[in-house]
Amino acid sequence: MEVGAPNLHHVGMTELLTDNQVSEALQHLPEWTQSGVKLTRTVEFGNFPQAIQAVNRIAEIAESENHHPDMDIRWRTVTFYCTTHSKGGITANDTSLAQEIDNVVEQLRS
Repeated sequence: MEVGAPNLHHVGMTELLTDNQVSEALQHLPEWTQSGVKLTRTVEFGNFPQAIQAVNRIAEIAESENHHPDMDIRWRTVTFYCTTHSKGGITANDTSLAQEIDNVVEQLRS
């Protein structure tokens, strides 16, 4: 990608979702809840290194997609927050990232 060129990976995915669309998305993301303008999930890992491993994997995914969750690390517990700050709420980018976070968590817990 050319320097300064926009990341077009999420074109068309940045419109705010309606409350009904968020509710529908949460049907497929049972570990997530809506907390205001964010999707939220808290995960307790087996130990601190596993929590950090999850954060590192998710950071790589987020960087490649140019869409970054907020993450709060407390020993082996990590809370993930997905929101599109530039839109002030939840978009399809957030539901997609939440699914990718679920995939990482599932892989690490297997």
